[in-house]
Amino acid sequence: MNNIKKTGIIVLAAGSSSRLGQPKQLLSYQDKSLLENTIEAAKVAAHNVVVVILGGNYQPVAEHIEKTGVRTIFNAAWEEGISSSIRTGLSGLTEEYNDLDAVVLAVCDQPYMTAGLLQSLIDTANNSDKGIVASSYADTLGTPVLFTSKHFTDLMSLTGQDGAKMLLGKYQDEVVGVPFENGEIDIDTPEDYNRLISGQ
Repeated sequence: MNNIKKTGIIVLAAGSSSRLGQPKQLLSYQDKSLLENTIEAAKVAAHNVVVVILGGNYQPVAEHIEKTGVRTIFNAAWEEGISSSIRTGLSGLTEEYNDLDAVVLAVCDQPYMTAGLLQSLIDTANNSDKGIVASSYADTLGTPVLFTSKHFTDLMSLTGQDGAKMLLGKYQDEVVGVPFENGEIDIDTPEDYNRLISGQ
């Protein structure tokens, strides 16, 4: 069994939303922005051990979430891909909290992600001996995803466009899934967003 006492959450929000034409982080959903909703869920589940990684559209996004009080880090290498944001986030969190037992990687464009789901990842990790707990949806495993500290070195060695999904394949025997209803819904295009708000 894992003995997870402290979990940090890294909110990956550094993309430029090029396919959307405007910062997806700031899109409104249920009276808050997508990023605010993600931060709120993360703060509840991780007891405020949260960092938000920003890159493209840094200034407006940083100003928008200033009121949340969450720590933000600018990833100067954000154009390299999501791996650079994962490394930046993990470095930032472990510098501030050297006793982390696990981290959860979350993105800001999954509108149906909740604090309850994040807590389920943590609880599942605690009740198993698996080192990776991933969200399960649409016949795949993905974000949000929890990694115990034994995989921190693997996360720090990701490069280029390689997200953490690569590690799910590399360590298949280490992975357990948690159902995430509507987890396949993310916001990449204006059509995605229109479908989301019309279905509210």
